Amino acid sequence: MKLLRAGKNGHVFHLGQREKQLLLETLKLYPLVPAAHHRLSKAGKGPNADEDQRILEEALAEQRQENRRQVLAMLNEPQRFREKKSGFELTLTPAQVEWLLQVLNDVRVGSWLTLGEPEPGEEPELTKQNVKYHVAMELCGLFESALLVALGVSESPRWAGD
Repeated sequence: MKLLRAGKNGHVFHLGQREKQLLLETLKLYPLVPAAHHRLSKAGKGPNADEDQRILEEALAEQRQENRRQVLAMLNEPQRFREKKSGFELTLTPAQVEWLLQVLNDVRVGSWLTLGEPEPGEEPELTKQNVKYHVAMELCGLFESALLVALGVSESPRWAGD
């Protein structure tokens, strides 16, 4: 994924055929972070702590449903990916870039949780069941880096395994 053009009305990225397929397959994993992972407070104390946590989880579930709906809608827009000789051009508004970063981050963090929260530089034990999460975690990092470049963040990409 490479930024071709950026303007106040949108960003245009180039993706090869395989990159497009990997992006779409990765986005299908959303949402991946379990709702119970988000805690209202670390202490979890107070007269209404359980009720407040339940309300938080319900609000998160609603937001995730909306994000999931947007992901599916984006995937199905006929002009979202314009076919070119060398691949595809993906056009996103600034708000869609921000939203896509949030979705990719959920998949990345959820994959990391699924892999047992490995420390930086620590390779998780890979199995047939969890290898897709390792791949998704790495892909999300790369896609996020490309999107951040579009927003003016030029830090070099870091692989989760670095």
